[in-house]
Amino acid sequence: MKIGFIGSGNVGKTLGSSLVKQGHEVKLGARNQEKLSEWLESFNQNEKASVGSFQEAAEHGEIIFNATPGSVSLEALHAVSHQALKGKILIDVALPLEFSNGELSLSVANIDSLGEQIQRAFPDVKVVKTLNTVTSALMVNPYSLADGEHDLFISGNDEDAKNEVIGFLKEWFGWKNVINLGDISSARGTEMLLALSSRVYGAVGHPNFNFKIVR
Repeated sequence: MKIGFIGSGNVGKTLGSSLVKQGHEVKLGARNQEKLSEWLESFNQNEKASVGSFQEAAEHGEIIFNATPGSVSLEALHAVSHQALKGKILIDVALPLEFSNGELSLSVANIDSLGEQIQRAFPDVKVVKTLNTVTSALMVNPYSLADGEHDLFISGNDEDAKNEVIGFLKEWFGWKNVINLGDISSARGTEMLLALSSRVYGAVGHPNFNFKIVR
């Protein structure tokens, strides 16, 4: 499958690398493409891996990932023509992080979410929020923790798109348990898990943890 990434930081490179190794054609979109030369070289001229502009990545992908910092996600997506995104699934993994007074928080919360803002800005795009509650290492290797017996969440307005993404999460990355929380407004809850996750991180001293819903 052809997969495009808007954003090329640690999350984009980690997800992209995993997908290239599985044989997918991945294009990472970046403002500064030169910074991805080392990432490209790591594949030893594997033609499945490529880099380009945000526009080129969006045009390339049958499926698109938003892997930008959440504070600039809307700006980055608006740099892409609506036609390049129209009708496609956009998997949004970003968090609208901000640092004020030396403390990590969200720039949007409670009555809105980044996922909702993206969906409102791009009504012809099937926005699916997921993977935003775990580190990039766990995103691509859930079995590295508790034999994969922990939960991922998914939000979005289009049920068919969510079901398709759930299939990708299981097939591409090995996720066993994906909980459908409902429409895109439920992304408020998963984005606001940051408040708890950051405290858990401080308590246990590392980011290799996740949540399990016992029922």
